[in-house]
Amino acid sequence: MTGAEQSPTAPQGPCVIVDPYSSGALFPEALGARGVPVVAVVTGPRPPEAYASSYRPQDFPDIIDYGGDVNALARRLTELRPRAVLAGCESGVELAERLAPLVVPARCNVPELAEARRDKSRMAAAVAAAGLPVIPQLCTSDAEEAMAWREREGLAGADLVVKPPKSASTDGVIKLSAGDDLRATFARQLGRTNQFGEVDDRLVVQKFVTGTEYVVDTFSHDGKHGIVDICAYHKVSNGPHMAVYDSMRWLPPDDPAAKAVAEYVFAVLHAVGMRFGSAHVEVMDTSDGPLLIELGARPHGGGHPRFNRHATGDSQIDRTARWLNGEPVPDSYELRMHQQCVFHIAPRSGVVRGVDALRAIRSLPSHHFSVQNLADGDQVPVTRDLVDSLNFGFVILAHHDYRQLRRDYKAVRAAERSLSIGG
Repeated sequence: MTGAEQSPTAPQGPCVIVDPYSSGALFPEALGARGVPVVAVVTGPRPPEAYASSYRPQDFPDIIDYGGDVNALARRLTELRPRAVLAGCESGVELAERLAPLVVPARCNVPELAEARRDKSRMAAAVAAAGLPVIPQLCTSDAEEAMAWREREGLAGADLVVKPPKSASTDGVIKLSAGDDLRATFARQLGRTNQFGEVDDRLVVQKFVTGTEYVVDTFSHDGKHGIVDICAYHKVSNGPHMAVYDSMRWLPPDDPAAKAVAEYVFAVLHAVGMRFGSAHVEVMDTSDGPLLIELGARPHGGGHPRFNRHATGDSQIDRTARWLNGEPVPDSYELRMHQQCVFHIAPRSGVVRGVDALRAIRSLPSHHFSVQNLADGDQVPVTRDLVDSLNFGFVILAHHDYRQLRRDYKAVRAAERSLSIGG
């Protein structure tokens, strides 16, 4: 399957990016290379702190503040005859989903299922309603209701996961071991302000499941879905923090697990009403088959499209730009070389010393890219989530020999262990 030519009557105006942060900041270059102008819509006066460093306002000749009136904003955007309205990152998803049906109804997702593309509880309900298996879970603001649900589901002696229904990057994700105090967790986490400045007024409580976790990045048009890449995550526990990223490895499209995971993901995309644009879908492949962890109706964040382009020659950003320019897009991908992202992990909080040891990473045979945001004397927090990992630093290893990647992964961890983090 390839993309068809765009209709001569299709809008030829700009592409609107809502909150062009994180990987959304990559749209202007790809679209500009094809002569497609861009307009930014921002949901707040400044980016969420986690995204601030990625924002490039100079790339947008027109930046529109949302201001709170969706209809007024939609009228203004309609006058521009935009080709699409897209979320640049998670904080822009809700507004993009509200605007697209009003502004570009031929290129929008199912409006009635908009909440299922942002709220994790609504997401799981929509997937279950489509007859697909999901992780047993409850979303509530009432600790007693959560306690009763745990008993009713026979999970009193099981591990649980507690997380906000609207966040990203493992922000606020907590693992509760059997016997841990669920009430105390609710008391501590309810009312917390997440990384997007939103108050967590409810919590999702779900059974802790195990298996191999995959991320599947997709691009959809006209309700047809294509795979841009599939990666396998490896996460570790860092003290009480259960969702700490260790590494992410790109998989070839013929990997034995890829077909079943992709089929499940396509069914999930249909269930939540994805028809146009990028999605970032995280799935746990358990002994009972794939189960949805969560979905983001936006590109994979953290600059992933740049690294995906190096591994596969393509990305969600590139496919979007080609499609909006009337060019065909594929429905699968090829892996041109083995590639792995290694996330730095701080085992404890404290003052860091010996940062020069990390310089050796750049001379590794498979080193492609790395960033270490450290200097001797810096105070570093214990790594709790993906945002902490990205703030600390990460390494992209790429090589035609997978064995070299494994050797260099060990070298990265050895260099990291030579750091001193103390009081």
